[in-house]
Amino acid sequence: MEPSARKTQDMTVAGLNLIKQALSIYDNELKLVVANARFREMFSIPRALIQPGAAFSDTIRFLVENGEYGYVPSDTIEDFIAERVKRALVFEPHYFERQRADGRWVSVEGSPLPQGGWVAVYTDITSAKRQEALLRSRSEELSDQVLQHAEELSASNRALEATVQQLEEVKRQLTESEARMRLTAEMMPAHIAHIGPDRVYTYSNRRLSAVIPGRPSDIVGMHASDALGQSAFDAIKPHMDRAFQGKPSVFEFNEHPSTRRIRVAFTPDENGHAPRGAYVLSMDVTEETQARVALQQTRRREIAAQMTSGLAHDFSNLLTIILGTQSKLSKISLPSDAQELVEATLGAARRGGKLLDQLANVTGPRVPRLEPTNMRAFLTDLETLAKPTLAGGVTLVIENKIPDETVMIDPAMLQDSLVNLLLNARDACDGAGTILLIAELVQNTWVQFTVRDTGTGFGDEVLMRALDPFFTTKGAKGSGLGLAMVYDMTKLVGGDIKLSNTNTGGQVRVRLPLRKAMQSTTPGLVLLVEDNPDLRGLIRDMLTDLHHTVIEAASVEEARILLDQVPDITLVLSDISLEGDATGVDLVRALRNDAVPAYLMTSLPLSDPLYIEGATRAPVLSKPFTMDQLDLFLHPR
Repeated sequence: MEPSARKTQDMTVAGLNLIKQALSIYDNELKLVVANARFREMFSIPRALIQPGAAFSDTIRFLVENGEYGYVPSDTIEDFIAERVKRALVFEPHYFERQRADGRWVSVEGSPLPQGGWVAVYTDITSAKRQEALLRSRSEELSDQVLQHAEELSASNRALEATVQQLEEVKRQLTESEARMRLTAEMMPAHIAHIGPDRVYTYSNRRLSAVIPGRPSDIVGMHASDALGQSAFDAIKPHMDRAFQGKPSVFEFNEHPSTRRIRVAFTPDENGHAPRGAYVLSMDVTEETQARVALQQTRRREIAAQMTSGLAHDFSNLLTIILGTQSKLSKISLPSDAQELVEATLGAARRGGKLLDQLANVTGPRVPRLEPTNMRAFLTDLETLAKPTLAGGVTLVIENKIPDETVMIDPAMLQDSLVNLLLNARDACDGAGTILLIAELVQNTWVQFTVRDTGTGFGDEVLMRALDPFFTTKGAKGSGLGLAMVYDMTKLVGGDIKLSNTNTGGQVRVRLPLRKAMQSTTPGLVLLVEDNPDLRGLIRDMLTDLHHTVIEAASVEEARILLDQVPDITLVLSDISLEGDATGVDLVRALRNDAVPAYLMTSLPLSDPLYIEGATRAPVLSKPFTMDQLDLFLHPR
């Protein structure tokens, strides 16, 4: 329990201890929520039974065994307890009086709570009962003593009324507190729930559909497999079973068919005995995973660049010497067989130079350049570029299932990747066959490209190692860098690549995060985020000259407030480096695909990791720039 929550509970108990009546509150599972000290004193209840979570049935058993309800035959105790529990589960208002084993009288008043459970108040009314008996036995002697007892009874009634009012106030505060807690839970961007030992939901903040699209929101009373779907249930079941064994866990899994990455935390609901269930916290971490993968790939590239830069430099010097020497030899009159050797050496050296260029693409700080791209035009250009490279017996078929809209991608990087895949598919067809390229959107989250061929497919070793640099099955004809470059460029922007076999041949699937481009070039309301006042004024003047209306912010915090309060913002233009801990990249990361388009500007070098991460999420304009450059950046033509 958090310190603030513990403090609040302690203050609540301290307040209840000031009440002269005994009080207990049980939840809808007949588990004790709180009881005051008077409750324990009145019935001599042991401390274990006044701890939160104590079972109502255990308390009744203790009272029976201590003669609180008079003599109960031992063979009927369990039936007596079951009857009491059954009556309690009805949660109806009740009031009754009974005489205890020691001769004293107690009144019991119960009031149900809105969300289940009830509050019970026990009042010692022995004095009132004695006065009633006195009035009955000595009705003919209305003495001063009787009048005094009547006054005492009246005073007791007034005190009882005050106590009832206090209890009503406690009940009101508890109801309001529960309502506030429920509202807060339902506003959180995560699914919070409680599952019982029977795998049935006993509580949910109704946010499951926000984490896993297509699933129901009202799932209380549903089995977990029905609420989550069988695929997601199978993924979490081993961790759920461990939670019911008292072992907490945090894990992630891919939910199909939504393709979302979900993080789940299980916390056992224990009370010193066997777990009563488990608390569940689920979050959609798809975008976080994409950013993490892209950052990891960037770090791998930096390490690889450090390892290979020295080798590439020395290798380049050697190739330069070889090319120069062989060029001199080629100008000398040599026998024909010697001239052939010179030409072969020159060809090998030139091929080594190309290999160095490819190595630089794998290890160098290549930066994505996202720009609005019409997929229909892109695929048409790709077909024009790729068809001349195919053998006469190989047919290329392109199926474009993407609506005629503009998305933000790096067209040059994507074209390089797809050409590499098409050339590999061509080689797999061995002179005759069909290559199918399918472009489609997946769950409004990914742009997916699938390349299938009618070749021999991938072997087991190829499926395991095809994405490793320098791995090739083409012998001396292959560099082993083609698929590695595709993998590198895909991961750099937070995408995913998968190799597999079909019934007809091999298949490579490339997925890129879907980032929709601004659909309209009509001037609108621009949110300008720049912490330098002079520079902010200059850029504001550029935007107004371009007929935009501008509102300004100096930090991410100010920008988020404006985004929440101003609904008419049509685009966001933010510097990457801003005052405070947050950056422009953090601001863009917080925007969803269907939110306003975002653009970044910076004076950071291309090799800066923050520049590279920003370029994977939005177009980046380098400073300084002119108004014409800004216009072309925001409204490409």
